[in-house]
Amino acid sequence: MTTDFLQLAGKKILVLGVANRKSVAYAVGQVLEQVGAEPIYVVRSEARRASLQSVFPGRELLVCDVELPEQIESLRANVAAQYGPLHGMLHSIAFADYEEGMKPFHETTKSQFLRAVDISCFSLVSLSNALRDLLDPDASVVTVSISTTRMASENYGFMAPIKAALDSSLAFLAKSFSRFSRVRFNAVAPGLLKTSASAGIPGYVDSYLYAEQVIPRKKAVQTREAADVAAFLLSPRSSGINAQSVVVDAGMAINYFDQELVRR
Repeated sequence: MTTDFLQLAGKKILVLGVANRKSVAYAVGQVLEQVGAEPIYVVRSEARRASLQSVFPGRELLVCDVELPEQIESLRANVAAQYGPLHGMLHSIAFADYEEGMKPFHETTKSQFLRAVDISCFSLVSLSNALRDLLDPDASVVTVSISTTRMASENYGFMAPIKAALDSSLAFLAKSFSRFSRVRFNAVAPGLLKTSASAGIPGYVDSYLYAEQVIPRKKAVQTREAADVAAFLLSPRSSGINAQSVVVDAGMAINYFDQELVRR
């Protein structure tokens, strides 16, 4: 007998941020499909949509560049016209300009920082606001953060403070939406993942390999593991969780001072 444990069968979930098969958003979408939900995929550009046609044959992909308010409004209109009420939204969008290479944090430029805030953090606010009337009163909104914003890793540049702002925004969105709905806002916060986006971060591979040594099981967090938690947070089964970041790091945070590592 098949049971719909997550209670997501037939639920429409907007999934933003698919870039390729290695994307967290792609993995979440796959989990949602497997449990009977109906993910509605949104990509950044027409070029990205064209590149993903072979990944999603026969599926309509919506386009929204979150830097452009008019495209957010267009997304809202398209969703309203074609899909109706949404039962959830996955926000898996982040960007940082590292074209000039890694610099000490204090050398971060204003334009770099503010653009990263706009795309990686404020987009959650603007999308939630634009789509608020389309969200079911009990909908769940989930974003993708990181396992810690307090680890000052040089090769993550200025993105940790951006993610800290994203984490904080969950509380304020949850509070303001509570005036008219029961919509929840949470984050899945994975440790280091092997994605195409992370591959573009200078020095990331070395950090990833180190993480595998720190994690008690000696194996890095898999993208599917983060996706499973995101699907849970999108489901009614997590109805008691609001304004939280759920860490998925396979225990990395408890093991930095493992005696074997210290000896090395």
